[in-house]
Amino acid sequence: MRHTLLVTSSPRGADSLSTRLATELAAGLQARAGGPLTVRDLATNPPPHITPAYIQGRILPPEDRTPEQGEAVKVAQALVDELKAADVLVLGSGMINFGLPSQLKAWFDHVTWPRVTFGYGETGPNGLLTGKKVYLVTASGGVFSEGVWAPFDFQTNYLLHLLAFIGLTDVEVVRVEGTVLGPDAGKAAIANAETAIQTLLAKAE
Repeated sequence: MRHTLLVTSSPRGADSLSTRLATELAAGLQARAGGPLTVRDLATNPPPHITPAYIQGRILPPEDRTPEQGEAVKVAQALVDELKAADVLVLGSGMINFGLPSQLKAWFDHVTWPRVTFGYGETGPNGLLTGKKVYLVTASGGVFSEGVWAPFDFQTNYLLHLLAFIGLTDVEVVRVEGTVLGPDAGKAAIANAETAIQTLLAKAE
């Protein structure tokens, strides 16, 4: 049995392909492995953007924090605890202006915590959240995995960097891309992503 955490972030609601496909993948993984499935919908319940209260409060002992600092750190601690408890992370992100949704960036700003999810060693920073499997589902209207637009993919590459920074290096990527390039291209993009998901689920059995 494994604990699966699904984190979605698209503000497009029911129209979001990243949310739909990430949810499908997470449900399939949970059905095969058993165990609980926790859902964190960052669009419906966005974390606050970090403030001085969080920046200052997270480096202070709990007894020295102001009430505002304590509340800010409490939000981050809950997100970190949720992530630590998971054996599998399924992360959905839909590209907005070449990057990730701001609410997903806020989530990373809370869970990227010195001496909690990453530390510093003799060779530089090292992630502390090791031993987890991650599935990253990204969506984009254009094609960014290759071709002339590839240098402008500030979503998938950045997310892979953030995940690795906190120790999450075992990552499978599912892309649904090119969805605005016409009806046929959109259908093909979804079909390709669905095939990729079924392949990953078969490997997970």
